[in-house]
Amino acid sequence: MAAESTHLQQSQLAVILGPDSAPFETLISHLMSTSNEQRSEAELLFNLCKQQDPDSLTLKLAHLLQRSPHPEARAMAAVLLRKLLTRDDSFLWPRLSLHTQSSLKSMLLQSIQLESAKSISKKLCDTVSELASNILPENGWPELLPFMFQCVSSDSVKLQESAFLIFAQLSQYIGDTLTPHLKHLHAVFLNCLTNSNNPDVKIAALNAVINFIQCLTSSADRDRFQDLLPLMMRTLTESLNNGNEATAQEALELLIELAGTEPRFLRRQLVDVVGSMLQIAEAESLEEGTRHLAIEFVITLAEARERAPGMMRKLPQFINRLFAILMSMLLDIEDDPLWHSAETEDEDAGESSNYSVGQECLDRLAIALGGNTIVPVASEQLPAYLAAPEWQKHHAALIALAQIAEGCAKVMVKNLEQVLSMVLNSFRDPHPRVRWAAINAIGQLSTDLGPDLQNQFHPQVLPALAGAMDDFQNPRVQAHAASAVLNFSENCTPEILTPYLDGIVSKLLVLLQNGKQMVQEGALTALASVADSSQEHFQKYYDAVMPFLKAILVNATDKSNRMLRAKSMECISLVGMAVGKDKFRDDAKQVMEVLMSLQGSQMETDDPTTSYMLQAWARLCKCLGQDFLPYMSVVMPPLLQSAQLKPDVTITSADSDNEIEDSDDDSMETITLGDKRIGIKTSVLEEKATACNMLCCYADELKEGFFPWIDQVAPTLVPLLKFYFHEEVRKAAVSAMPELLRSAKLAIEKGLAPGRNESYVKQLSDFIIPALVEALHKEPDTEICASMLDSLNECIQISGPLLDEGQVRSIVDEIKQVITASSSRKRERAERAKAEDFDAEESELIKEENEQEEEVFDQVGEILGTLIKTFKAAFLPFFDELSSYLTPMWGKDKTAEERRIAICIFDDVAEQCREAALK
Repeated sequence: MAAESTHLQQSQLAVILGPDSAPFETLISHLMSTSNEQRSEAELLFNLCKQQDPDSLTLKLAHLLQRSPHPEARAMAAVLLRKLLTRDDSFLWPRLSLHTQSSLKSMLLQSIQLESAKSISKKLCDTVSELASNILPENGWPELLPFMFQCVSSDSVKLQESAFLIFAQLSQYIGDTLTPHLKHLHAVFLNCLTNSNNPDVKIAALNAVINFIQCLTSSADRDRFQDLLPLMMRTLTESLNNGNEATAQEALELLIELAGTEPRFLRRQLVDVVGSMLQIAEAESLEEGTRHLAIEFVITLAEARERAPGMMRKLPQFINRLFAILMSMLLDIEDDPLWHSAETEDEDAGESSNYSVGQECLDRLAIALGGNTIVPVASEQLPAYLAAPEWQKHHAALIALAQIAEGCAKVMVKNLEQVLSMVLNSFRDPHPRVRWAAINAIGQLSTDLGPDLQNQFHPQVLPALAGAMDDFQNPRVQAHAASAVLNFSENCTPEILTPYLDGIVSKLLVLLQNGKQMVQEGALTALASVADSSQEHFQKYYDAVMPFLKAILVNATDKSNRMLRAKSMECISLVGMAVGKDKFRDDAKQVMEVLMSLQGSQMETDDPTTSYMLQAWARLCKCLGQDFLPYMSVVMPPLLQSAQLKPDVTITSADSDNEIEDSDDDSMETITLGDKRIGIKTSVLEEKATACNMLCCYADELKEGFFPWIDQVAPTLVPLLKFYFHEEVRKAAVSAMPELLRSAKLAIEKGLAPGRNESYVKQLSDFIIPALVEALHKEPDTEICASMLDSLNECIQISGPLLDEGQVRSIVDEIKQVITASSSRKRERAERAKAEDFDAEESELIKEENEQEEEVFDQVGEILGTLIKTFKAAFLPFFDELSSYLTPMWGKDKTAEERRIAICIFDDVAEQCREAALK
């Protein structure tokens, strides 16, 4: 469509924007049409109006909003105006004449007074807030605040609610403008929360208060509002007493927001507030949704560590009560026959929403409060559950142990014998779901309490798991026992595992030939991990195991067997790596033929084969080394395709009513960035991350043999250093950088790159190093920062002499930035240590966070060492600049590790630049 529109369209515009309102109303109704053709024609005309006559368009919409008898037309006008007044690329406000601007402002305020439909009033408030957030800070709407104060004190319930809704949305933009009115506002809020009889107005006021408290910067200002807290809580309890749970749930959601952002506002009245919430959680007459929100509030407070460290641990009586509530939620489970006959491990028939909330909250509570707080409570409450006659209680105790293990690991390791005896006794429980839960607990504890559990208790645990594999009556128990063997062996040395191999491998081979697919899959995963953990000790089983594995790979071709075949690839490749090239070579050829034929076949997007195959190829490469090169031309094209996948992203505004479709869908993950809500398809991200990891693997394994692929791989991975949707993708890209440089350098040194010379390495280094430096500058995650520094260090070791002065300068500037950022994070932690409730647990956590900073500083030391060794005296002028950043590291207040690193750096200078270093 050319920019100069046709005569026909010009005449259409004249009619639409003319004095008769009917054609404009028709255009707006076509914008809502279900016919695509009608809608896109209307959109085209609407956009032309926007370009050619924004003044008339805006006023037409405002008139429609005031005068149209059709609610859907008024609603649409409010939404369209909001979009036009949103500050983005098509922000219309600056293009409007002063006359239109002032008419629009007064028409919007009139509409708020006139509008009778509640849903449209809300949309109108959004429109007003949108415009106000853009023009109020420059004092572009002086009439608005007086209008809002007038509404709040009017007799109209509707106007009161509208004004509070606008206050709530604007507080973050006009917090400062409102500071002079604090007294007045406090009185307004106090009056409404005390005297209003209308639940909607009260909720709107609660929303405004909570948003307002969050944008006050000084705690003295926040304290002025402290006396509103009992009234805020009363809004909640009143709506519950009146049986109005929908309102109560809105109030709870607002209070949860406050608990997450300003937990210390609640501190002085913590006992009352938390007490009320637990009462709600315990009230069986209330809806589950209401009780779950009350629990969410208490857990959120416990998690608000950075803002209120240690505060919740001061209330042991509440933690006891909360733990008891969560335990009783785990009892809400039925023995559904579907659970027993399930075909897959993830069938959770019989589990209620209470059960899953209880499970998730125990995990979060333990992580937030730590073992010293939670373990005493658990050891007080769990024995009664284990001693009770009902199977649900045994089940609940075992599930609880598994859930708290991660957060309580340090304390549980000290009481391992006690913990394990509880679990192992339940292996003999008559109820299969209890046996399943006991195995589940062993799996989780092996992960969270390893390797202590493996080292001390292998004689008890492994035979128990082997016994559970004989439970042919209960395939779910067998399959789960096999997966627990995986968890156990992941944290296990070959010495511990080897004596048990005969028994375990022979049982797993029996399960492999079992009819149930779930059991076969479990057995494959277990064999793979046992082989991986026992390495060359697995050779004696190779001849017995490999024929079964190959048979599955070749025969499991049905769609229903996809996962089975995928797991057989995983198992074959891990067994191959464990036993080594000589033993595996002959079978490897056959296996690769099968994989190559699969690689060429069309697969559905949700087929797990792709990602398992990517990983299997990479393991085969690690096993065969340079012998793998002939297969690279088959492996690389699809691998590059997976690494280049675009994230499947949907963006909506964070406050929009239409949640992202299927938000309960596991394959979608949502993150909120500013005022946008972003939904991302996780399966795509996982495949992308796997592929990036594999590329890194090949470069690392094949060294100069990887050279022919660098020109395609470098442009794929370098931009992914800043792929913020997924940490694994960034980590893989980071680790690949030095591997690519090394491959290029070796290929050229060994004469394997015809027509290419040293200048190719320089080009590659010029592409990679600045990109790494820039990504480091923007990296939000401390751990990835340390890997980036490590990677940069390796790159400099490989191509250091090729760097030009500008590049060295940017590296030095970035190092200054890294040291500054790290010190300020440590300062924040030191501030946290001054909080009222700071305790030993918090100081543990802070110690762990600071150890990560040492890792960063350690890498800085390494890089400086490399730069000094590479450039010798030429680096000294840069070193002079840096010394003011480094000398504080000698300080008495620094850790031994930091002082050690600082000494090493100065030591490097002395060694490499003798005379020049006397300074």
